[in-house]
Amino acid sequence: MSSTEPPDTATAAALPVPPAGPGAADSVDEVVDWVSLGSPPRLTMAVRSPAAEPAGGPGRDREPALYVHGLGGSSRNWSALMPLLADRLAGEAIDLPGFGESPPPDDGNYSVSAQARAVIRHLDAAGRGPVHLLGNSMGGATATRVAALRPDLVRTLTLISPALPELRPQRTAVPTALLAVPGVARLFGRLTRDWTPEQRTREVLALCYGDPARVTPKGFESAVEEYARRLELPYFWEAMERSARGVVGAYTLGGQHGLWRQAERVLAPTLLVYGGRDRLVSVRMARRAAAAFRGSRLLTLPEAGHVAMMEYPEAVARAVRDLVGSVAARPAGAGS
Repeated sequence: MSSTEPPDTATAAALPVPPAGPGAADSVDEVVDWVSLGSPPRLTMAVRSPAAEPAGGPGRDREPALYVHGLGGSSRNWSALMPLLADRLAGEAIDLPGFGESPPPDDGNYSVSAQARAVIRHLDAAGRGPVHLLGNSMGGATATRVAALRPDLVRTLTLISPALPELRPQRTAVPTALLAVPGVARLFGRLTRDWTPEQRTREVLALCYGDPARVTPKGFESAVEEYARRLELPYFWEAMERSARGVVGAYTLGGQHGLWRQAERVLAPTLLVYGGRDRLVSVRMARRAAAAFRGSRLLTLPEAGHVAMMEYPEAVARAVRDLVGSVAARPAGAGS
């Protein structure tokens, strides 16, 4: 499927971010641990990290980093980027509640605020902060909220195609917003029940990648397997619907709780990454975001789509490395 061919909206909307990381190197070895947070609501989250030590040894001076995926995605979305930064950052990628290998939250709350609280609870419990926090899409909105509410936990902030409110969303992003309507997600499931995981995965990649041809055959196979596994989960459609509703709800909040207002409150040095072929978050939002996040850096990748860290991990890694290096001499918690 060419990158200019419009995706099937019913299928692509069902999973706006690939469930696995088809941009990952074939040799990447990772470990997954589970963390349990007992205070109500009780949460259990899968945490993924590279299994191998970085080149040159254990890297005792590495700083902690946390990666947060987007709607429909998982910690595996970061499998291409994390190894490229492993010599500098001790990275962890989480599966938000209800996604990847994490079970759904006990209270059924999939709002952006609930996701931000889950990230904060994890960081507080692990004692890893302040971290270099990276988020994609819905995870970018979550990371923005974390950085605004708890500046003590965030050393730097990297947002890749963050899901921040747009007054005029792109036509290709409308089906994703429709997932927020009660019953629509399950309707998509019924309408496409005869589609194979391969067909579904191709449509998702056509929506999210600037050029789906960049996905390797092994990466495509991995994405298909993960998509098939997720479709069998009894809470799959509920997680999609309620998470989409949470994103739409975050878009409508005003005042100090609005995402753009919270972006203005972020103190951490920020890197913004936008793709010129992004069909879900328009590249035209880059200028507004750069103005909202004080002293931010902007990286625009003309050929990238919605998941630049999977399509162009080397370019994103260079920009993150530059950001981290620019604050290396600053005391933890210092503003921009």
